Amino acid sequence: MSKVIAAVSIVPIGTGETSVSHFVAAAQKALARHPQVKSRLDPMFTNIEGELSEVFAAIQDMEEAVVAAGARRVSVVIKIDDRRDEAHDMEGKIKSVKEKLQ
Repeated sequence: MSKVIAAVSIVPIGTGETSVSHFVAAAQKALARHPQVKSRLDPMFTNIEGELSEVFAAIQDMEEAVVAAGARRVSVVIKIDDRRDEAHDMEGKIKSVKEKLQ
């Protein structure tokens, strides 16, 4: 099975808060319980790399963690890069762009 790269954003709705960092922290703690996936936190999304089923399991746990942290409703955006013609990873994609900037 091939690895996928996913960008996920889980946003609590109706919390009335201006900062959602404690929800993000809860999601990151849940993600840390999935050592089989690689991840990187960015300002707007969390990027995840791994087998598709493992990535989906991690995202589901992240969503549940946000709900457990007090969100009664969440909006989840997932974008998946499932490349089957050759192996790819997050670092390789960034390296490719940086090489073209030189």
